[in-house]
Amino acid sequence: MSARELDAAAITDPALRAAYGHCRRLNARHGKTYFLATRLLPVERRPAVHALYGFARWADDIVDDLEVTTAPAERSLALRRLQAQLDRGLRTGESGEPVVTALADTARRYAIDPLHFSDFMTSMRQDLEVTEYPTYGDLERYMHGSAAVIGLQMLPVLGTVVPRAEAAPHAAALGVAFQLTNFLRDVGEDLDRGRIYLPQELLGAHGVDRALLHWSRTTGRGDPRITAALKEAAAFTRGVYATAAPGLAMLDPVARPCIRTAFVLYGAILDAIADGGYAVLHRRAAVSRRRRAAVACDGLVRVAAARLRHRPAGAPALPPPAPSEDPAPHHGTYTPHSRKEPV
Repeated sequence: MSARELDAAAITDPALRAAYGHCRRLNARHGKTYFLATRLLPVERRPAVHALYGFARWADDIVDDLEVTTAPAERSLALRRLQAQLDRGLRTGESGEPVVTALADTARRYAIDPLHFSDFMTSMRQDLEVTEYPTYGDLERYMHGSAAVIGLQMLPVLGTVVPRAEAAPHAAALGVAFQLTNFLRDVGEDLDRGRIYLPQELLGAHGVDRALLHWSRTTGRGDPRITAALKEAAAFTRGVYATAAPGLAMLDPVARPCIRTAFVLYGAILDAIADGGYAVLHRRAAVSRRRRAAVACDGLVRVAAARLRHRPAGAPALPPPAPSEDPAPHHGTYTPHSRKEPV
């Protein structure tokens, strides 16, 4: 239950509990893959993850929600207002926006560098202005704020068995790997928003341009040039996962099952894309329920083993977390609009 998480985290103020509860509902409703993975964390650390996700989701919706017809100027104004609330919240701990209230409390509790949030907001503003990226270097600069810093925000919450600076590059790489996976999965939906995240140098090397992508999207027909470009992007993404992988062993043992579960499930999205013939312009690749259930069960076993190995001497054994303590279903993947999610 949410109350159990808040009690375990020693969050007692009613307004603050309400703010965290709001973030938790956002996670349960929109970030189902991450919500499932978060269930594997020690109970007292879950509210912080909900806060980080809730803030990222709130900002992401301002710039990305296809169902909203708000003009770019209004979205820019909304981001500036959110930035002002963020600055005030981080400075004073107070805000009229629940996601900022919870985020500011989490940042204080875990001493998260405020620069990570500023960098994130810079990339959100960039989404209102930039529609394509010439090179991987250009895309990497964007992803530093939209993905890498999410991993860096999460690191103090997860804890490490090595100096944090040693684990940081791997955490950042994992954030980038997750986002590159989302970019591949969401090529069609991002195109509908007018954006292409796959670098132009990659597409151009295979003879792909915006016009060809639009043609494929609108006709439902494939093209071998597009398939070749997507295969190369998938191979590049798998390389980023390989860079991130050593960081899993650097995490606090009781936090590893959570991140390993997300690592495996996101990698499985790449498998689903390949199994579907790279037809991401026409249909959404998804990991099967059976696969998600198997990964979640493995995570539960790993949580139980980690708790047995690392509980204090003489302490009673704790049961593994229940697969679900929330009435919201946890079987789907995250929504089309959510690309920037905590690592």
